[in-house]
Amino acid sequence: MPSATPGAPDRRAGVLPLSVARARLAALPGALFTELLGHGTLSVEIYAPRGVDRQEPHSRDEVYVVASGSGEFVCDGRRERFGPADLLFVPARMPHRFENFSDDLAVWVMFYGPEGGEAP
Repeated sequence: MPSATPGAPDRRAGVLPLSVARARLAALPGALFTELLGHGTLSVEIYAPRGVDRQEPHSRDEVYVVASGSGEFVCDGRRERFGPADLLFVPARMPHRFENFSDDLAVWVMFYGPEGGEAP
């Protein structure tokens, strides 16, 4: 699913291979993430931190799907091991981070819903 406009999120149906997502991220020197698809409240990104994960809490609910790599995910006072194909959920505004992760870590990130998150 190549983007109609380079660097812009796609809005067309189709398949987005991890290799294409990685190539789009690599084309942005120094970037750790890039938005790949946007539709309604849904925003899909690829995120590939290197060394240390310095992200701050986000204003919307998010789901991560681990595309490659492994490590530990710290969220809501818990530390859990993760690996490829694992799914991680983080409510809006909750502090979280990846730690002790491998050099090949890449995760699909899906933000959705309203600012402040959805009601439980």
